[in-house]
This record gives sequence, C-alpha cells and structure tokens, in this order.
Amino acid sequence: MNRLLRTAFAYMVLGLISGLFYREYAKATGTLGVDSQLSTLHTHFLALGMLVFLIVLALDAVLSLSGRRSFTVFYWTFNIGLLVTVVMQAVRGVLTLDGQGPTTTSAAIPGIAGLGHIVLTVGLVALFVALRAAVTERSHVAGERTSVTA
Repeated sequence: MNRLLRTAFAYMVLGLISGLFYREYAKATGTLGVDSQLSTLHTHFLALGMLVFLIVLALDAVLSLSGRRSFTVFYWTFNIGLLVTVVMQAVRGVLTLDGQGPTTTSAAIPGIAGLGHIVLTVGLVALFVALRAAVTERSHVAGERTSVTA
C-alpha cells in the first residue's frame, strides 16, 4: 500500500510540475493560450496518475489486491503505458508551441502514443482481473460466514 501512495504522490508532483512547465514555456515562447497537448499534460498526470492510484489504494485497503499477480501486471503496465503516453503528449505539445503542426512532424509520435494507450488498456484489464478475483474471494468468505452462523 505504501508503494501505491508513493506512486500517487509522484504523479501529483509530476502533474504540478508539468502545469508549471506549460505555463512558463508558453509564456517564454509567446504562445500562452494556444491550444496544444502540453496544456492538458498536468490533467493527465493528476487524473490518470494521482487519482487512479488513490482509488486503487482504497480498493487495495478493502480487497487486498496487492498480493495478486494480476495486480502486479496492472501496476507495471499501467505506469509504463501512462508514462509513454504523457511523454509523447509532451513532445507533441512542445512541437506545437514551437510552430510545428501535426502535418510537419513525424507520424511516429501518435503511433508511439497509441502504443502507450494499448499498454494502459492492458493494465486496466489486469486491474479488473485482480478486482474480480478479490471480489469473488471475498464473496466466498462472506458466504462461508453466513452459512456457519445460520
């Protein structure tokens, strides 16, 4: 559970730093207010990073998820997928603020970001596998308790 708390905290810090970076970089380049992927980078860190891991922390406290293999798969694949996705988002955002639109940049950027999204999806599926196993296990234990007391 401490690892989940530290992960959520790290994403909070990255979210705050990325928001500050966007504001200062956009001011320095005279592009503040220009629509770019960099402007929503902090939201991705805070929502997909901090909030997801705080919710998973609460679920782990209730359902004891962290000892499961599928939970370990979730933890690593979700983190890798999120980091790949936001790095590509940052690259695209910086290039946009530097005046290079989607037609002048490489198609590899959205391709790699798409791979990051695929890895995120694998992580989410693994989370639901862990949740299903934990809920099933908890239901069996609760069912045994009621049958013993009846």
